[in-house]
Amino acid sequence: MDDVVEELVAALPEGVVTTDAAALEKYRHDWTHDAGAGTPRAAVRAETAEHVQETLRWATRHGVGVVPRGAGTSLSGGSMAVDGCVTLSLERMTAVEIDTAARVAVVEPGALNVDVKKAAAAEGLWYPPDPSSFEISSIGGNIATNAGGLCCVKYGVTADYVLGMDVVLADGTLVTLGGKRVKDVAGLSLLKLFVGSEGTLGVVTRAVLRLVPAQQPASTVVALFPTVAAAAAAVVELGRTVRASMVELMDQASINAVEDFRPMGLDRDAGALLIVQTDAPGAAREDEVAAVVAACELAGAEDVVATDDPEEGEMFVRARRVHFTALEQRGAVLPEDVGVPVPQLPELLARVEAIGRRHGVEIPVVAHAGDGNTHPAIVHDAADADSERRARLAFDEIMHAAIALGGTITGEHGVGRLKKECLEDQVGADVMDLNRRVKQALDPDGILNPGSFV
Repeated sequence: MDDVVEELVAALPEGVVTTDAAALEKYRHDWTHDAGAGTPRAAVRAETAEHVQETLRWATRHGVGVVPRGAGTSLSGGSMAVDGCVTLSLERMTAVEIDTAARVAVVEPGALNVDVKKAAAAEGLWYPPDPSSFEISSIGGNIATNAGGLCCVKYGVTADYVLGMDVVLADGTLVTLGGKRVKDVAGLSLLKLFVGSEGTLGVVTRAVLRLVPAQQPASTVVALFPTVAAAAAAVVELGRTVRASMVELMDQASINAVEDFRPMGLDRDAGALLIVQTDAPGAAREDEVAAVVAACELAGAEDVVATDDPEEGEMFVRARRVHFTALEQRGAVLPEDVGVPVPQLPELLARVEAIGRRHGVEIPVVAHAGDGNTHPAIVHDAADADSERRARLAFDEIMHAAIALGGTITGEHGVGRLKKECLEDQVGADVMDLNRRVKQALDPDGILNPGSFV
């Protein structure tokens, strides 16, 4: 252990800092399992905001990079370790407190999304942000990437529910932004600046999250289509008339991957599957279900089934959620997260299909189709250099296809390290310069999440 790290160990309670090689291995990778992950010189398992402050003061004094980390479920390489850095893990900060009168949850960053949902549900309340990884992803990570999820088509993304936060800046200063109040326009909107900043501007140590009354059990429509294009056309059509609470798409490759991994009775011959839910109250629900069925039939659905049974509907949602885990059984996965305006969804899916054929790689696709956010997943053999090369080419082409259609290289996973080379292609040189100026103002020494997008 070098003298600089010894100083950090001495400044924090016993057991907070580790330099053990076996322990550090846990902090190298995120869920991308990218071979470019480095090895940290130490890991700080912070238990309080003061531990975070002490770590960042030490890092500023010595010019050491710090990679903030939650549960490590990032799909963009944003929490991968960097050689010589210190990983700052928030996994031990897991407190959740529900204020029923104010309808908020006061949460530490290491708390899992599912734990917040359960605590809110016990009080008859609901925390809507619903990433597929909600059972294993942390609130701090959700905030860092502005995570979305399955129900954001109606209920919005993480940023829509963050009312306040404590943030430790690069120099160790702790600032409190916002609070339990619903409306607040005092000063610049700094709160929103940190949501989605991927650990490059500060480290969140506490968040105040807006809660809403519990969601009513949803009705579900499941539609089978001969092609992905037909399913995408149905999404565009139903968006004109229905404010569904969920609109999820699975293509044939995804359906079969899930059936191979965990048989759930999905139709392997379907070209695509749409799962649409509505939680509208009273008679409005019947009208919405009828409108969804009509839109699917108009777009050429081969079979459409509607159910009011929450358990039956949840079975299809579980099939959708298990998609990524199922794909990992087929090989290495390069996960995409590109989005386009909803009317461009059919064209984006057609281009992804063509890219897969051109490079000879399998690209199963699922999508939060109702808001145009797709997740093409490029399956390849990481031990085969040519397979890896073709997968990387397909990865870049998919991002540029989304940009060409007026879309984005990331809807909810973040830019991280895997997509940073394409960011300027989307936002332009002037906006990239603005990003860098904000970064320089808040982290002048560049110690926060070095090597990420800004």
